Amino acid sequence: MEWLTPLFVFAVLSGLAVELWLAQRQAAAVARHRGMVPEAFAASISAEEHAKAADYTLAKLRIGRIGSAVDATLALALTVGGALAAIDALWRRSHLAEPWLGLAVIASAVLLIRLVSLPLSLWRTFGLEARFGFNRTTITLYLTDLGKSLALAVVLGGPLLLATLYLMERAGRWWWLAAWCLWLIVMFVMAWAWPAFIAPLFNRFSPLADQALKSRIEALLERCGFASRGVFVVDSSRRSSHGNAYFTGIGRHKRIVFFDTLLETLGHGEVEAVLAHELGHFRLKHVRKRLLVSVAGAFAALALLGWLAGQAGFYHALGVPTPSSHAALLLFMLAVPAFAFFITPIGSLWSRRHEFAADAFASRHASAAELATALVKLHRDNASTLTPDPLYVAFYYSHPPPLVRITRLRDQLPAP
Repeated sequence: MEWLTPLFVFAVLSGLAVELWLAQRQAAAVARHRGMVPEAFAASISAEEHAKAADYTLAKLRIGRIGSAVDATLALALTVGGALAAIDALWRRSHLAEPWLGLAVIASAVLLIRLVSLPLSLWRTFGLEARFGFNRTTITLYLTDLGKSLALAVVLGGPLLLATLYLMERAGRWWWLAAWCLWLIVMFVMAWAWPAFIAPLFNRFSPLADQALKSRIEALLERCGFASRGVFVVDSSRRSSHGNAYFTGIGRHKRIVFFDTLLETLGHGEVEAVLAHELGHFRLKHVRKRLLVSVAGAFAALALLGWLAGQAGFYHALGVPTPSSHAALLLFMLAVPAFAFFITPIGSLWSRRHEFAADAFASRHASAAELATALVKLHRDNASTLTPDPLYVAFYYSHPPPLVRITRLRDQLPAP
């Protein structure tokens, strides 16, 4: 597999080049329109708000370019640069037996990656977000969240990793099939446990207290034939002023969650329209389709890993001289994103089509006008650019660009 080394290096560097080129196009498009509010938004968004969105987008792009360069450098350093091999060799001196050796090596590599990414995370939160008035996270809360995340990684991720390494060592050539079944079980258990047990470790979830809005939401759920375990408000304002809404849980245990910042911004009709859009994803089976794609993708990925783990050339090509189960896992996790990056536009296109379909669903069960005004407010309050570059949109955007999306919604309104 000598060919894999130059192919991997080419994938990483060409992916970085594409990321930087697209970011430059996006920055040029945003800067070019900084002083001109699109006509469709002129009545709703001021010149100052539009300029702030442009400046915020440009600042995010600058830090994003740095992050992309750091990620590419780290991927090459850990693999062909020999860092993983060095970590592996260091832990082998401890004479730990498998799977504990593998756990120690993987934990060390993951910790190294987290440490390298930590400065940029701090910069985003306490530099970028604070500069534009979005951050409300204190350093104490940030460190508390970080500690809880690490604890969950150890408590939940540790046993799963040990089980996977054990299967790789003891379950024979079809270990990957058993690992896939294990992954499915864990995925569904986590989907069930997250809203009830894990998310409350980070945020407070309170039942929606606004009875008028609650009645309106219940009527919408009944019209759409949707069952939910309740409507909750999360105290996201402790960390950020950005607003959002989402569903969580599976089956009859689904919950509707609104950010408190969202409810502060939108009127009842707008909240109903946003919720109708989210309901559209469920009723049109978008969530199920994405889940099936995820399951199929995991099956294919683990099957590929099962084959690569038995190829000595795979390890040597990516900088690790001693084959092992843990090295196979680490190298695979580092190599796959470099190649998968180039299919990003396919997933983005699929997602944008789902968003258009969910908008159409919302227009049938709520108000297209209210959804349009809600989207305008969300773009304004989140300082989202209204003038993105078309190629950047095609590659990255999971949602249609605001001008296209809102124009389509307004076209669905009855003629005056």
